[in-house]
Amino acid sequence: MSEMITADLVDLDLSAETKEAAARALAERMVTLGRVTDLEGFLADVAAREAQMPTGLDGGIGIPHCRSVHVTEPTLGFGRSAAGIDFGAPDGPADLIFLIAAPAGADDAHLTILSSLARQLMNAEFTSALRAVDDAAAAAALIRGDESPAAAASTAPEGTESADGSKDSVAVSAAASADTATGTTTDTTADTGASGERPFRIVAVTSCPTGIAHTYMAAESLENAGREAGVEVVVETQGSAGFTRLDPAVIAAADGVIFAHDVPVRDKDRFAGKPTVDVGVKAGINKPAELITEVRGKAARGEVSAGSAPGTPVERSGDSAEGYGTKLRKWLMSGVSYMVPFVAAGGLLIALGFAIGGYKINKAPSVMDHFMWLQADSWGALFFQIGVVSFGFLVPVLAGYIAYGMADRPGLVPGFVGGAISLTINAGFLGGLAAGLIAGGVVIGIQKVKIPASLRGIMPVVVIPLISAAIVGFLMFVVIGKPIASAQKGMTDWLNGLTGTNAVLLGALLGLMMCFDLGGPVNKVAYTFATAGIAVASPSDSAMKIMAAVMAAGMVPPLAMALATTVRGKLFTQTERENGKAAWVLGASFISEGAIPFAAADPLRVIPSAMVGGAVTGSLSMAFGATLRAPHGGIFVVPLIGNPFLYLIAIAAGVCVTTALVVVLKGMRKQAPEGTGAGVADTAIAAKVDSKEPVAA
Repeated sequence: MSEMITADLVDLDLSAETKEAAARALAERMVTLGRVTDLEGFLADVAAREAQMPTGLDGGIGIPHCRSVHVTEPTLGFGRSAAGIDFGAPDGPADLIFLIAAPAGADDAHLTILSSLARQLMNAEFTSALRAVDDAAAAAALIRGDESPAAAASTAPEGTESADGSKDSVAVSAAASADTATGTTTDTTADTGASGERPFRIVAVTSCPTGIAHTYMAAESLENAGREAGVEVVVETQGSAGFTRLDPAVIAAADGVIFAHDVPVRDKDRFAGKPTVDVGVKAGINKPAELITEVRGKAARGEVSAGSAPGTPVERSGDSAEGYGTKLRKWLMSGVSYMVPFVAAGGLLIALGFAIGGYKINKAPSVMDHFMWLQADSWGALFFQIGVVSFGFLVPVLAGYIAYGMADRPGLVPGFVGGAISLTINAGFLGGLAAGLIAGGVVIGIQKVKIPASLRGIMPVVVIPLISAAIVGFLMFVVIGKPIASAQKGMTDWLNGLTGTNAVLLGALLGLMMCFDLGGPVNKVAYTFATAGIAVASPSDSAMKIMAAVMAAGMVPPLAMALATTVRGKLFTQTERENGKAAWVLGASFISEGAIPFAAADPLRVIPSAMVGGAVTGSLSMAFGATLRAPHGGIFVVPLIGNPFLYLIAIAAGVCVTTALVVVLKGMRKQAPEGTGAGVADTAIAAKVDSKEPVAA
């Protein structure tokens, strides 16, 4: 923290009476030194952060802080108040006030230093020395770490008291605990006891809205409390200084979990199935011993948490050691998962518009100029035009969230811009894929460039969006846009020309893909290929045939498993027979994941059978010429299907083929005892179902 605080940023006789006045007094010093460019703008950001949660802490500490575009470089101001200032702490006013100013684009190195300060604030020896020091330069040196608390305390009068009159006791040095990017752990070697029994183990996650102070103070507080209680505590700090997942082995060995957070815990599902205490970050700071006692009580009673919904794709991006192929798949799935709701909403609205107003509804005038409340055609035109607007977001959303999966929020602007340009130049779905990958790569490249401190504050809101959007726009308009548009047109023309045997073979291939991994990446590739073809106001007949084949094939696996458990229930466990009842509804709704419980328990028999049935259905649907404008809905959109009777026959044929194969293959093996394997299978099923999005069937 060599330049983050100097004597000019220290006020040992802070006369302010309110927290607003205290922040202003310290911020004015930052303005004088050129660390803050707009006093009122910065104070507004401080106030906004304070409104989220009071920044007062037990022990007479106030830490107003924020990220702000008005800060040129990470800066720390310190003030000491004789009278005390109310920052909302339960135990009264604060006499030690730290104003932390971080640029909106602060680099990890400076934020790591700020997090170290936050941890030091939980060290009573450190705060006692700050109360005793009588020179601004010495106080700055103490905060920077140039002078040790022990050395500073040796020059102070014995028995220095805090603002509330209580004497500080010397705590264990902050160096006694490890502080790394991968999490922190207490040293409980001495607490293990003569018996040799291992201590109770806790893993914890701490996080706060800005990720600068409370995140790390809660971690330090939990570690100290764990050390005193003879408990191993390993903390994952999800703050601005970085987020690296705890080792899965450490989580697996833990006896309990503590979440001390004010923002969502990333990858929360990693901790499912363990006794869990879930509180705000200030509880982690102020009452860590109570939290440890509570989680130990839950463990003794056998109370465990359930699984949680998966986070955003970027939060599930996995370890840095993953190969590029795996990363690419996850980036693409990030874009697809955000695009699918637009596809479903827009496609169903357009299909509804055609169903109400007829197939000429796409020629209707704007409902802004002509809308009759009692005319069906007007309502049909309304639904159609809303759906078209929704479809207009597909490619930009796809590109934007591919870039988001690669570079987090800075990738959104160039990604959306590139996706919109793809529509403008008729590069379509392929252009969106390219734009998203280019945007993410450009942002990652910009972030690796060393930036002067004076520019860091405006990097995320001005510099990165400006440069990345300009680069992506240039590449899309001038360099790669035309070749991609030509490729898109060629693919469209090829699809439009598919007839006879070629169309049937394509239907079989799409059916195989839909049933291969039941909602996984291969399934999503086929589904996205189909929806991309109908994501226009007037899709071709071939595109609507492909959509029909894909939906029909996706319905086969769960419906076949439901039928198999009905006609030959003895071949399945009791758990599978119960799952079969739900599979009727899931299959009818075009949710392929309904077959996952059966595939997880017996993949070598179920998956090949499902693929054969899916191929039969896909090829028959194409041969029958069934068409579908809606990208989702299962049997509930049958009225919108061209040749609906033959379409249902195609589905029935595939279901019967898969059912017959499953029954024959299962009948050839020795049947396991009733209920055997259900526990293992259910665990695998739950994990897989939680990681899928049923929308994409």
